[in-house]
Amino acid sequence: MKIMHVEAGKHLYGGALQVFYLMRGLHQRGCKNILVCPVDSDIGKQSTDIAHVEQVKMAGDLDIGFCLRLKRLIEAHKPDILHIHSRRGADHFGGIAARWTKTPSILTRRVDNTELRLAAKVKAWCFDELVAISEGIRQVQIGLGVKPEKIRTIHSAVDTDKYQPRNIEQADILRDRFQLPPDALTIGVIAQLIERKGHRFLFDIVSQLIEEFPSLQVLVFGKGPEEAQLKHYVEHLNLQQTIHFAGFHSDMENLIPSMDLVVHPALKEGLGVALLQASACGIPMVACGVGGIPEIVQHEKNGYIVPPADSQALLSSIQTLLRSDDHRQAFSRQGRAIAETEFSITAMVEGNFNRYKALLAKSV
Repeated sequence: MKIMHVEAGKHLYGGALQVFYLMRGLHQRGCKNILVCPVDSDIGKQSTDIAHVEQVKMAGDLDIGFCLRLKRLIEAHKPDILHIHSRRGADHFGGIAARWTKTPSILTRRVDNTELRLAAKVKAWCFDELVAISEGIRQVQIGLGVKPEKIRTIHSAVDTDKYQPRNIEQADILRDRFQLPPDALTIGVIAQLIERKGHRFLFDIVSQLIEEFPSLQVLVFGKGPEEAQLKHYVEHLNLQQTIHFAGFHSDMENLIPSMDLVVHPALKEGLGVALLQASACGIPMVACGVGGIPEIVQHEKNGYIVPPADSQALLSSIQTLLRSDDHRQAFSRQGRAIAETEFSITAMVEGNFNRYKALLAKSV
């Protein structure tokens, strides 16, 4: 079986990392992967052993020429399946190219962003099947008019071999790297610095948390267009000694296990790969019940779910967990088990591979 994957992301995290996991699993099954990706992208550089890599110009939603470039690649490689993994123009132009070349096709939806009902239905028509990485995203698409039988849920995966509970070697990495006090209680926020991730709802309650937990330190991981505004907001709250902007780190598997708690106050979220990683590391979580988050953060099992934009509910749940080490340990054990059983790479690869087989059987 030959599958052409289209991924517009340049960096090897988030959706692009999921595509890498999928191609690696398919390669192990004897499938041939062809990866279409942006020029000089990390996923392209890392995938040469598991895929034939085609680096092409991909300039977003207005790049009409991408449709023709993809058509030419499809005609050159003649894949059995075209699998589009990204938005940024790859989805609608990819669907046109699939129809143009009569290639069986699948589109993976990774975000729960709302869009025009007509646009959602046109994309659904362009592709033979749609895959949602969470049931939350699937329901959004159904609400926009996509037929339920055309879209299936296949969860994103976490590498549970890479992301594991803390060991002796990792115990002090977080504190040493960020020069934290030995007795610090640490909260990690791992998300793009964009408005819909809801950072401010956490920042608004940090002063109250410090009153009860004076050693508290909040580490904000990620980059994004809201960075300057968020830093200014922290200065306005006079919390620079407690809230630290840590930037992007490529070795989160070494940092997450040493956190006491991961908080994700997002207002919208397709699934939340960072939450998968935290669960695999056995870190308790507090997150908002939006999109696919409740599928990872299972209330009162490995964390707490709170309403979005509700700082007081966020405060109460964080306080409950920080007050009880036994409580955090119970959530830790259950979090690891959930990651291993419900979000494994094997299950994700198997789910996609089965869709390929079913789609090829229908196209015969």
